[in-house]
Amino acid sequence: MHRNAIFVGLTASLLVVAPIACKKKPPTTAADHAPAATSGSAPVDVKPPAATAPRTDQTQDVLSEDLATLNKKGYLHDAYFDYDASSLRDDARTALSTDAQWLKKYPSMKILLEGHCDDRGTEAYNLSLGERRANATREYLDSLGIAPSRVETVSYGKEKPFCEDETDVCRQDNRRAHFLVVAK
Repeated sequence: MHRNAIFVGLTASLLVVAPIACKKKPPTTAADHAPAATSGSAPVDVKPPAATAPRTDQTQDVLSEDLATLNKKGYLHDAYFDYDASSLRDDARTALSTDAQWLKKYPSMKILLEGHCDDRGTEAYNLSLGERRANATREYLDSLGIAPSRVETVSYGKEKPFCEDETDVCRQDNRRAHFLVVAK
């Protein structure tokens, strides 16, 4: 009986104390935590915390890379073409717009556009088609504000394939205007 009386007493006290203990506190503000001002003391100058990583000049980083590294990193994206065509597709225009922005950021860069074809067709035909693809790409870059003096072109036709399998996917990978940075 004595245990029951203690249990009932504890339960009753919890019911009374719990609403008070669980009462929401008003949100605190910075003023609540400010030290009390004392007369005659100068305000304390608090500096912001140091940045976690030093800011670097990304332009300098890119310009310090050698040409082989620039070309391996894939800053510029190839323009891909349909079979037997030299007109730019929508996805190629999108890629070239991104390329033009990058080239504008680095106005000293010069590029070589290589025109490539798949393995079908004669050597002479594919050299001509590769030239038209490279020129179409250069002309579009010119329309986006990249000076033609910064862009050289060459056609390899089907002589330097990216992929050598005789599949549609592989052939699509070979129908392109490929970018190479040749001077910075």
